[in-house]
Amino acid sequence: MTAEKGNSICYITTNGIGNAWVAAELKVLGEKGINIDLYSMRRPHQSFFGSDWANKISQQTECLYPLPILSFFFSILAAPFLFRARFFSGLWNALWSPRENFRARVAGLAHFFVACHWARQIRPKNYQLIHSQWVQSGGTIGFYASWLLDIPFSFTGHAVDLFRDRCALKDKVKHADFIIAISQFHKDFYIAEGASAEKIHIVYCGIDLDEYVYSYSESKEPVRILSFGRLVEKKGYSTLIKACGLLRSLDVDFHCEIAGSGPEYGALKKLTASLNLDNWVTITGNALNQEEIEEWMKTGDIFAQPCCWSADNDVDGIPRSLMEAMAVGIPSISTAVAGIPDLIEHKKTGLLIAEQDADALAKAIKLLMDDASLRRDLSEAGRQIIEQKFNLETCLDPLAEIFSNRSNTTIGNGA
Repeated sequence: MTAEKGNSICYITTNGIGNAWVAAELKVLGEKGINIDLYSMRRPHQSFFGSDWANKISQQTECLYPLPILSFFFSILAAPFLFRARFFSGLWNALWSPRENFRARVAGLAHFFVACHWARQIRPKNYQLIHSQWVQSGGTIGFYASWLLDIPFSFTGHAVDLFRDRCALKDKVKHADFIIAISQFHKDFYIAEGASAEKIHIVYCGIDLDEYVYSYSESKEPVRILSFGRLVEKKGYSTLIKACGLLRSLDVDFHCEIAGSGPEYGALKKLTASLNLDNWVTITGNALNQEEIEEWMKTGDIFAQPCCWSADNDVDGIPRSLMEAMAVGIPSISTAVAGIPDLIEHKKTGLLIAEQDADALAKAIKLLMDDASLRRDLSEAGRQIIEQKFNLETCLDPLAEIFSNRSNTTIGNGA
């Protein structure tokens, strides 16, 4: 007798709501009546939310690691009997299907056995779909768990999981029931990786506009340039600091504040000191909670996020910080990499420059300083594009509909 299917979506990610987008997505999907059980490889090292709803999601998250050793080995021994032919076909896939490199082969094989343990645990819940947010390690576990349980698999890819840390990506693209692309760039990328256009759905990462009130104001003196995010190479902060050095050589009066923490903090502070910019550039070294961002953004006149491809092939998909800045009305500057052109159209909703081009960034900042009319136009158009395409309340409707069709929930029932 076949067990009745459950009515929840099984959703796996690498670090729970340690990523702001995961928390926001789950909150809105829950409000739309989608029942989701969140699984995470590990507990997040930090949370970017202090709200009760976020704490509740975090408390309800089930973590795979650390693995219980005895139960893990029992799962491996039991897997051939529980999953039968699907165990052996999955193991064959992990051993012999094409992989990007030896590291991906070893990692994929290890995660196959983790999937055996996890699939044994969630088997009684009769999920109808396993969806992975990010598609590297957690995506591999989700992929093989779906294989073992004979249920559909889907994923949302972003950046590091598709480029720097990719693992069995072509296999996942091939076998996915559907793929969520966060931009046109990503859709084109998946098609190049062998996906049919029909299985790809563009669902933009958005923000809750109730948390970001538009309030454009004329620039102050000195002009405040803001940037925010994890202090890593792909954010382009070294380019921003060099651009600030060029602005100082023109005797421009400004102050730049970079908020965030991360491994490049020391190097960025050293670069700032080497350019004698300590009085003009502040690097806080501290991340902001989501609830703090709106007020902090309102202290700025120009937002600059000069994203780039890093040396290890990592990149931002569409930075959430850009959406937040544009939502509150700060004219914004970024680069034409990955999905950013879906958000910023040059001289219409913001300014786009080439990556790692400090001179172009300095000129773009100076242009906004000198042209009050352009600043206001970009501010207004920036807010409009967020309302039209990146409003969290509506941009997740396509995903909610897909999830609803795979469960017994009905959109609009409430959390």
